[in-house]
Amino acid sequence: MATRSRHISERIDRPAAAVYEYASDPANLPTWAPGLGDAVENVGGQWFVQTPSGRVGFVFAGRNEYGVLDHEVTLPSGEVVYNPMRVIPDGDACEVVFTLRRLPDVSDEEFDRDAGLVQADLARLKRILESADRTG
Repeated sequence: MATRSRHISERIDRPAAAVYEYASDPANLPTWAPGLGDAVENVGGQWFVQTPSGRVGFVFAGRNEYGVLDHEVTLPSGEVVYNPMRVIPDGDACEVVFTLRRLPDVSDEEFDRDAGLVQADLARLKRILESADRTG
């Protein structure tokens, strides 16, 4: 069975390098993606976030010059979910693109809800970074 994907994006009026630097720091996740959880911790080099479903592990792709923020999330069940994400330069700004993949047994309504949550997170990332640009 083919997996359905949805590309969700947000244009941010900040240089791609600045957006990548902020978004790639796991310690910033609760600020721009609070739906994942409100606290992160690093235990022995592994990052975890406490979610309503339990403790979730995550790891970003290694630092790179291409804006790749792909990450794997290890759910409390042990299932690993791969999430493609990119920061794409566009002059003095950039576009952040997250590919939401529909997991098995996820209804249309749940998939739409998840897409809305991702869009809200990217909008929050935009507000934070564009506000930081105005304040210094």
